[in-house]
Amino acid sequence: MTRAVLSIGSNLGDRLANLRLVTARLGTRLRASSGVFETAPWGVTDQPAFLNAVLITEDETASARDWLEFGRECEAEAQRVRQRRWGPRSLDVDVITVDEQRSADPELTLPHPRAQLRGFVLLPWLAADPEANLPGHGPVAELADALAETERSGVLARADLELP
Repeated sequence: MTRAVLSIGSNLGDRLANLRLVTARLGTRLRASSGVFETAPWGVTDQPAFLNAVLITEDETASARDWLEFGRECEAEAQRVRQRRWGPRSLDVDVITVDEQRSADPELTLPHPRAQLRGFVLLPWLAADPEANLPGHGPVAELADALAETERSGVLARADLELP
């Protein structure tokens, strides 16, 4: 059994539908979900705001590589085009953790690099699992509390939007 934490985001097209595509494809493997958060773009700031969420998933047979492939399949279904690093995208699915696994593989680094610094990952993750722990970094609640105010202020819960 693997437990994976996936961070999903979209800032092009029907952003909410793009996030819902992932939850629909997960089906019964979805164990918990944050609410939907609207977040300021990070890195490249001259683009629309994102909708983000964090999903907690479980699968009896999936490997870390399987979760990566799942994310890529969802991105392809949402017609993601990779043009610019941190640029606009219809869907982004990042594998944040898979169990307590560690990997330095450039294609699948676990835990996801810099997750401990990103409000758009930590705040939704905390909403989905208040007891969460980021391997090698500590409790997500403590990491979220330590975020700079500028990182926290760009992450707003959207109570008017829901994932299934």
